[in-house]
Amino acid sequence: MITRRRFFLLFPAYAASAQQFQSPFRRKKPLPPGPTRVYIGADTARGVSKGIYHATFNSANGQLSVPILAAETLRPSYLALSPLRDGRRSLYAVNAIPDPSATVTTFDLDPKTGTLTQKGKVTSAGAGPAYISVDSTGHSAFVANYVGGTVASYLIQPDGTLSQPVDTFNYKDPKFGHDGPVPLRQEGPHPHSVFVSPDDRFLIVNDLGNDALTVFQIDAGTARLTPATPLLTGLRPGSGPRHIAFHPNGRWIYLINELDSTLDHLLWTTTHSVAHPQGLLINTNTTVKTIAPGFPADKNTAAEVMISPDGNFLYASNRGEDTLVVFSIADKGELKEIQRLPSGGRTPRHFTFDLTFNWILCGNQDSACITVFRRDQGTGRLSGPIETVPVDSPLFTLFA
Repeated sequence: MITRRRFFLLFPAYAASAQQFQSPFRRKKPLPPGPTRVYIGADTARGVSKGIYHATFNSANGQLSVPILAAETLRPSYLALSPLRDGRRSLYAVNAIPDPSATVTTFDLDPKTGTLTQKGKVTSAGAGPAYISVDSTGHSAFVANYVGGTVASYLIQPDGTLSQPVDTFNYKDPKFGHDGPVPLRQEGPHPHSVFVSPDDRFLIVNDLGNDALTVFQIDAGTARLTPATPLLTGLRPGSGPRHIAFHPNGRWIYLINELDSTLDHLLWTTTHSVAHPQGLLINTNTTVKTIAPGFPADKNTAAEVMISPDGNFLYASNRGEDTLVVFSIADKGELKEIQRLPSGGRTPRHFTFDLTFNWILCGNQDSACITVFRRDQGTGRLSGPIETVPVDSPLFTLFA
C-alpha cells in the first residue's frame, strides 16, 4: 500500500521514468519538408535563355538553388503537369512563337533526377500559344492560342504524349463576341487562358481581345468540346480578361483583367445532369483595382491571380507598377486590399505558391530574376524578398 507520504517520496522517480518513456500514441514532431523541384520556363526570344530550367527549393528556409538548363525548347511560356501514371509524370510546355507553326511539347519527367526528356510534339493549332491546362484525371489537355485566336483540345495518350487536336475553335467566329475598344491590343480575338472547372466537366476561356469569357462542356472520354448555353459572359469594354482563379468553395471565380488592371468577382453554378450538364457564369459587377490610386492605368498591365488554399486571401501581380498585392476575401466574397509591396524586380509576369503555401516565388521577366517571399498563413501578408535568384527572362514557374 502506498501512503500519501510514500507517494511524495517516490514521485520524483516516477516523473523521471515517465520522461524517459515514449508513448507509442504520442504525436511525433513532423520532419521539415525536403527540397522540392521547380521548373522555370524562360523566354528564348530574348537574352540568353534556352528553354526550361530546373532548380530545387527548400521550404524550410525559402532557399532556391541556381537554375540549370533542363531542356532546350522554344519560348516555353506556360507549363503543366500530368497526374502520376505508373510512377511517372509528363510535363507539357507551349512553345509561344507568333507563327501558325507553333507547337506543344511533351517531356518525360524522371522522378529520381528531375531530368526532362522530350518525347512528343504536336501543333498548338494556332500562333502564339499562351496557356495549357490538364484535367485532374490526366485524360485531356487544352490550349489557348493568343496570337492565332484559337482554342484546341487534346487527348492524353497512354504514354503521356498529346494526340493531334481533337477540337479547334476559331474565335474570329462572331458567336464568340467582337473586338474590344483598345485597337493596339484588341484588333482581334486573343484567348489568353483555358481553365478546367474543379469537377473536370467544363472549360472556361478568357478572351482578352473580345472582353468575354466562354464556357464549353468537356466530354471526358473524347476531349470533345461543346459550347455551353449561354456561351458568352460579357465584361466591361476594354477590360482584357487574362486569367481566373477558383475559390476553394467552388462557387466563386476571381478574374484578373490585363488591360484595365482590375479584378472581378463572378459566381459559378452547374447542374448535376450527366446527360446535359450546364455551367453558368454570373458577373456580380463588383470590381477592384489592382494598381494604387493615382498610378497611370496606361502604364500597367495586370498579370497573375491566385488564392490561398484556405480561401482567405487573394494575390495579384502588376507589370508596370511592378508590385504584388494582397487582398483579404470576406464572407460574401468581397475583396479588401491589405498589402502592396514591390515585386523585387521588373515585370512580374507570373508567381506561384510553393507546396507548403508558406512561400511565393515571383518571376520578374524584365529584370532577369526570381524573387522569394515568405507568406504568413494567418495574416496573408508577405515579407521579402528574402532572396533573389538570377534567371534570364522567366515566364512561368512550376513546382513538381
